[in-house]
Amino acid sequence: MAALTFYTNPMSRGQIARWMLEEVGQPYEQVVLDYGTTMKAPEYLAVNPMGKVPAIKHGDVVVTEAAAICAYLADAFPDAGLAPPTGERGAYYRWLFFAAGPVESAVTAKSLGGLAPPDKAMMAGYGSFEAAIDNLERAMPTGDAWIAGPNFSAADVYVGSQVDWGMMFKSFEPRPAFEAYAKRLQARPAYQRAKAIDTKLIEEMQAKG
Repeated sequence: MAALTFYTNPMSRGQIARWMLEEVGQPYEQVVLDYGTTMKAPEYLAVNPMGKVPAIKHGDVVVTEAAAICAYLADAFPDAGLAPPTGERGAYYRWLFFAAGPVESAVTAKSLGGLAPPDKAMMAGYGSFEAAIDNLERAMPTGDAWIAGPNFSAADVYVGSQVDWGMMFKSFEPRPAFEAYAKRLQARPAYQRAKAIDTKLIEEMQAKG
């Protein structure tokens, strides 16, 4: 089996990829990088010229961007059952990349005070912040369903991370549908394992100053 290496910083979107790795359940080597130093060093820039995390290396294959990592790992390790059958992936791709595109862009733009003005909304991929978040709310699963159908998938890892962080950092209001979805995700053993690993790493980094 090809070696799997995970490049991350616990205070980053690397937490999304870590959760996905824990859902996959395959062994991996972690490489923890620091902003501005090892993340910008030639060794890592050879992996990701953007000098950002997360990234994974699976054998000779390099994948960057958290949503892409989630999708890749689901396909690379099909026994984990984290992607629907190929012919049933409409909702899977739709919500995975809706969260990675419009939702991520809208939340970031609002956090930075740079939302598109109403008369320019048609030029922004998210349209308006309200439209993106309202559409995300409408996608929230009910009952025993998940974001892309009856089974938990990689789309839930990525969409769920956006919702979980939205609740944590108050980047959008804690609507009941978001809170219910986040609560279900937080109960998953893989989520809890990943969170424990990153929390410990953060505590160690803070102790070192």
